[in-house]
Amino acid sequence: MSGGVDSSVALYRVLEQGYDAIGVTMKLWEYEQVGGNTGKNVSCCSLESFNNAKLVCEQLGVPHYTLDHSAAFRKSVVDNFVDEYFLGRTPNPCVRCNVFLKWGTLLEQARQLGADLVATGHYARTIQINGQTRLLKGRDAKKDQTYFLWGIEREAIQQTLFPLGDLTKPEVRKIAKAIDLPTALEPESQEVCFIPDNDYRRFINEYAPERVNESKSGYFIDPQGKILGLHSGITNYTIGQRKGLGIAGPEAYYVKDINLDTGNIILGTRSELRFNGCVIDNLNLLTDDKLSQMKQVTVQIRYNHPGIGAKIEVLDSGRLKLKFREPQFAVTPGQSAVFYQDDVVLGGGLIIEGLK
Repeated sequence: MSGGVDSSVALYRVLEQGYDAIGVTMKLWEYEQVGGNTGKNVSCCSLESFNNAKLVCEQLGVPHYTLDHSAAFRKSVVDNFVDEYFLGRTPNPCVRCNVFLKWGTLLEQARQLGADLVATGHYARTIQINGQTRLLKGRDAKKDQTYFLWGIEREAIQQTLFPLGDLTKPEVRKIAKAIDLPTALEPESQEVCFIPDNDYRRFINEYAPERVNESKSGYFIDPQGKILGLHSGITNYTIGQRKGLGIAGPEAYYVKDINLDTGNIILGTRSELRFNGCVIDNLNLLTDDKLSQMKQVTVQIRYNHPGIGAKIEVLDSGRLKLKFREPQFAVTPGQSAVFYQDDVVLGGGLIIEGLK
């Protein structure tokens, strides 16, 4: 329970379905330690979020526990987040948090508390297909969160309830208001939970000041190797970035590639940032179907990406090559590529290379 409206209504719905429930809030981060407090106090792990979760549990008559997993979160999520930027990649910490904390540490904690299942406020669904528990997109296309869930083990999905999967966000708000939950009007939290001001550059500089010199300075260059200017360090840039480059040209420049060997950042026009496919690693499949049976899928290469048809090729390394039906803008190493058959999540992996 994050202290928001989604997890609050999720608790209400599992009680409606006849389950006995225990409310659990995970303390993951003290963001005041590294700045970024916007004063809104709507981020998870704020004092207000803990109090909200406790109040909801009291109102619904279930016990509430706050569990401190901040050390595991720092190691598995935050340190990885920082490391990835120093390697020129753009990580998605929510994916790792789900794998290592919410469906890793928390699931083990649930067993210790005598619970058989975990329930979450994520907008996703499950269904039984040929004896398999399959993960499906949530009914609310605008809120679907399966993009962040591809890394979870299949066994963990079998032990998970998604009470909001068949609801839209307005319907969730309506339920919360109807039963007068204290979280009914809580605003959405859009930022990375441990960076409430959404300024990842500031965060990295304050979290790892001793490593800032590792963020190689170098030149902005065009695809032909022409020097366009100096940049301020690779951790300050991500593939597809346009703002803050300070480089003028006949067309707007975007970050096309980051060369760790030279420390140079290659810039290109928007048309030069269109990729025909990508290579992915760290594969996790959520179905017993063989990769050879997944010749044609729909792949989502970033959150809110509409998805694009793609063909799968298994490489000798065990990695996958995805060839898009048509070129896509700014394929970004470090982000997830999640593939679907209609609404069913087949699996996913981490993008390591965009293909021209």
